[in-house]
Amino acid sequence: MSKGKISVNKRISKAKISTGKLGANNQNYFFTSESVSEGHPDKICDQVSDAVLDAMLKDDPESRVAVECFAATGMILVGGEVRTNTYCELSDIARDVIRNIGYTKGEYRFDADSISVLNIINRQSADIAKGVDKGGAGDQGMMFGYAINETKELMPAPIMYAHRLVKRLADIRKKTPNLMPYLRPDAKSQVTFEYDSTGKIIRCDAIVISQQHDPGISQKKIREDIIENVIKYVFPENYLDKNTKYHINPTGIFVIGGPHGDTGLTGRKIIVDTYGGRAPHGGGAFSGKDPTKVDRSGAYAARHIAKNIVASGLAKECTLQISYAIGVREPVSIFVNTHHTSEIDDSEIANFIKKNIDLTPGGIIKRLDLKRPIYSKTAAYGHYGKPNLPWEQLNLIELFKKI
Repeated sequence: MSKGKISVNKRISKAKISTGKLGANNQNYFFTSESVSEGHPDKICDQVSDAVLDAMLKDDPESRVAVECFAATGMILVGGEVRTNTYCELSDIARDVIRNIGYTKGEYRFDADSISVLNIINRQSADIAKGVDKGGAGDQGMMFGYAINETKELMPAPIMYAHRLVKRLADIRKKTPNLMPYLRPDAKSQVTFEYDSTGKIIRCDAIVISQQHDPGISQKKIREDIIENVIKYVFPENYLDKNTKYHINPTGIFVIGGPHGDTGLTGRKIIVDTYGGRAPHGGGAFSGKDPTKVDRSGAYAARHIAKNIVASGLAKECTLQISYAIGVREPVSIFVNTHHTSEIDDSEIANFIKKNIDLTPGGIIKRLDLKRPIYSKTAAYGHYGKPNLPWEQLNLIELFKKI
């Protein structure tokens, strides 16, 4: 149905169309998201898990992989279930990832050359394989995709800027180390934006950064360097004002970090990986899982569709839910919420998706070409909003303009 033929009962008055606001009573509101660096203990585990997946897919695209890691002082454990026709040296893969992150010194109590790498990998369950082999979903569950037009990536601003802060710190540490030579790999960020009642960003209200550092560096020095070389580099001037609050290493010292300071687990940063809390999450982690696992591929498909809906102008904000049953090809349900930002009824959009887009596991894998070693690049700084990932393509715009 073209927009010119929308029936009266499906047309939403402009007075009721919002721009995706979360607040109420016509008041300003605040929203916060966090991110972590590639050197965070949980992110180390995510990156090793996805590096193992990529190594297997490179030689055997039909590999079935569900690999998770646990990291602590002096060790990393790699475990899970796999069915593959290739061989990977897990110890070398893990050490290469850890070395690339920057854990190369014994004083970190976790370094690439001296840690123990424990391998506890078994064959994939025959019961699971039976359902997947016939084209069904590898598990039950619900997945969410989301997009909003407040950034060029069609992502929520708080999570995107939180990612940029820790990515900038890592880039300084690796590419221009003389700028801040005391940086260590572990870091976290948190960004709070203030929005007006229509959902428009007014300003950045607060920035929190905790950055691991060498001993003997004053908090004052770290604060000055991070504000000048990181925050001002990342944020447009109009977002920062005299009332923006900066909490830099608020405990005063952050020398002990990485897996020596806190254990790491694959899949413990699923909100960091997705939308920073701005959208729902089905609960399934992504890293270390091949695309037959719909908690990964289904979530990517949902993001792909939601992004194209917003990019097409059909809505300013879109949340999409897809659910599956293990061993069943077709989704159990498809739900669309455009948050009162579309003139098309949400149920009509959901029905259009159901009729025009193949959301079977095989259909998603084929459309997005997912049996490739592309996953390591997703394992830090978010799975969404990055160029050159297949679920970020804007290749469904013309399809959604047909509604």
